[in-house]
This record gives sequence, structure tokens and C-alpha cells, in this order.
Amino acid sequence: MAPARNGREWRNWAGDQSCRPAAVAAPANRDDLAAAVAAAAQAGRKVSVAGAGHSFTEAALTDDTLIHLGALSGVLEADAASGLVRVGGGTVLGALNEELVRLGLAMENLGDIDRQTIAGAISTGTHGTGARLRNVSAQVEAIELVTGTGEVRELTVAGQPELLRAARVGIGALGAIVAVTLRCVPAFTLNRVDSPQPREAVLDEFERRVAANDHFELFTFAYSDLALVLERNRTEEAPRPRGRAAAFLNDVVLENWALEALSASARALPAAIPALSRLAARVASGSSSTDRSDRIFVNERRVRFTEMEYALPREHGPEAVRRVIEWVHANRYPVFFPIEVRVSAGDDALLSPAHERDSAYIAVHQYRGMEWRPYFEAVEEIMAAYRGRPHWGKRHFQTAASLAPLYPRWADFAAARDELDPGRVFANEYAERVLGP
Repeated sequence: MAPARNGREWRNWAGDQSCRPAAVAAPANRDDLAAAVAAAAQAGRKVSVAGAGHSFTEAALTDDTLIHLGALSGVLEADAASGLVRVGGGTVLGALNEELVRLGLAMENLGDIDRQTIAGAISTGTHGTGARLRNVSAQVEAIELVTGTGEVRELTVAGQPELLRAARVGIGALGAIVAVTLRCVPAFTLNRVDSPQPREAVLDEFERRVAANDHFELFTFAYSDLALVLERNRTEEAPRPRGRAAAFLNDVVLENWALEALSASARALPAAIPALSRLAARVASGSSSTDRSDRIFVNERRVRFTEMEYALPREHGPEAVRRVIEWVHANRYPVFFPIEVRVSAGDDALLSPAHERDSAYIAVHQYRGMEWRPYFEAVEEIMAAYRGRPHWGKRHFQTAASLAPLYPRWADFAAARDELDPGRVFANEYAERVLGP
């Protein structure tokens, strides 16, 4: 195991969450990880596990022991016939996608970035979009983890189904994930069509459009009447990857450099935000591409921001979006970043935001360095009217008392936590706030 490093600051991707753990460990294998957790538990220290830092919450923060799982990565076992692939918990999704391609396999659905670790992605309920598709954690068939006592447990569908349903979205509170067995599908190709359209027409036809596409989402600026609609569908056509120059122009120059410049201008001149929003919406021209699935799912994200996202019953999605936009206009709130709307099928993970209900996910963002709290508080109040549940990797102001009524299986998750981490080794201020002591 790599030696502990004391007092070094850790920051998340957005740069707005940080801590100085007393010790940082990088175990080389499962036994090292188990020993590190057991030692911390015996010494009365808390443990947090950091993934790639793409969560906007305080979930990974600690002033005790921080563990990095980067060495526990890569494909450990694979059966192309069944599609079952066992990977290390520290495997970054982008690297996993490349390994799956070589196996002729793919994840059936992904979010729009691939920088997270698989352990972090499933633990926070990361999702893509698709009316008939569930979030990433629903693709998990087994989880191997180190519990709060340093014991190694294998949770499987056949052996411990209830504990597995808890650990699929465990928020880092049940243990350190050593490995994950994923149910993958044969590699497939997607066609993606992006088109700017009148927002009200898109929201009026929301259910029809969701049903008509394998993967549907939209982005809209609060101060623009347009929405950028993304439609992705399976195709039997051969992949036609973009050239490097075309990819650089679109993914880096337009979607990142131009967005960074406009966002910085909006921060410096808040009064110009409505005009800049309308300009950005007009610049978002239509495009079409056909490529292997992971390349179509994933976007390049270089502009730093903070984010809140809520899952609510799908039928309320359009109304909730309209209410958010109305609030922004009524309060003349300076927000330039767009609102994002996606969908997912319900699933059975105990603390999944889409637990047992088909959901619309509504995400709001604010550019780095700009005030975000009043906006996010207002959005959370709107989402509460629909019994919205927060994405576990995004900002929210909920507590265990307000969250428990939203989850029918809350008590079952608490029982799993008592079994897997009775001493609350995997606890910090965030876990105590959202899950209780």
C-alpha cells in the first residue's frame, strides 16, 4: 500500500468542496484496503473514499482518513456470452468503455461525462436518459465491498438481494467498494441529432418525444425561448467517427471555450445575462452524428460550475421546468447556465432517486464564482411540491428528517447500514445530515 500522506488538501472537480485529511491511503489491492479500514476502525478514526471528485456534495470530505481506489481498477473478469463484467471499484468510466469495446460489449446507458469511477457513479445514483432505461446502478449484479469492520463482503442478487439493493446507491456510507459486477450488452451504435426548437412546443410534447426516442433530453436557458433537443437512437448503420479537427471544433472550441467566455461575461455583467442567453441559444446549431454508443453519450466538460438535480414523477417534469423559469424571471435572477431535463425508468435500489417510479430529472447549474444558493433553495422548494428526490451527487439542503418520507424503503437502508457499518466508520458530517447518526 502506498504510504499515507498527511495534511494534503483534497478538492472536488468543481473546486468548491475541500478538506485536509489527517491521512491519505492508496491501497494496492483488496487486502490493503481491508487492512486500512480495519486499522482506522480500531483507532476510532472515520474513513471516506474519494472517487474522481465529480460530486458536488460533501460526501467525500473528512479530516480523518481519505482512501483513493485508483489502484483497484480495470476489468478483472469478463464473460462476453453473458455480458457479465467484473471491474475494480476505482475504474474510471472512460477507461472502462474502452475495455468494453475490446470485448464487444457496452453499458446500456451512461451519463454525459465519463470521468467518474464506477464506485462513485453507482453510489450517487448517476444516470443517463431514456424512458425505458434505468440508472447506472441498476446494471449492477454484484458488489464486493469492505465493511466498517474491515470485513470483505460479496453482495449478490442470489445471495443478499436486500443488501445489494442498498449498496447499489450507498452514498459511500456502507463501505468501500472493491469491485462491481456489471450486466453489459453487446456493443451498439447510436445516431444523435441535436436541434434547437421552441421550448414551449417541446414541453407540450414532452411525453410523446420521450416515448419516441431511446434517449431524449433537452437544455434550455431560462432567458431564452429555445431549447436544444438531443435525440439519440440505436441504428444498424456503421459508426462514422468525426475527424479530430471537427471534434475539437465542436467539443472544445464551441461547447467549452465559447461557453467559458460567455459565462465569464455573464458573471462580470449580470445585466447582460438575458441577452447572452438568447445569443447562446441561437449559437447552438443543429448537428447529427453516428458513432459507437459511449462516444455519443459522453460530452467534454471543461467549464466549472456547481449543480443541483432533482428526480420527480415524470408527468410533472414540464410543469416543474416552467415553474423554475417563472421564478428566475420573477426574481430577475442572474443565472446563465442552462436547465437540463432527462428521464429514466424506475428501479429498485433502496435510495435511488428513481426508486419505484418513472422519473424526470431536472438539473440547474450556476457558473463558478456566481451566487447559487438562493436559486437552488427556490428550485428545491419547487421540487418539494412534487415529492422530488435529490440526486445524491448534486447539491441539496435536505436532512434525514425530510428525506425519510420520500423513500418507502428508508428503514431497510438504515438496517443495511447498521449491518455493514455498525460503528459508523464510513460517516462524516454529510452522511449524518442526510442519513442520520
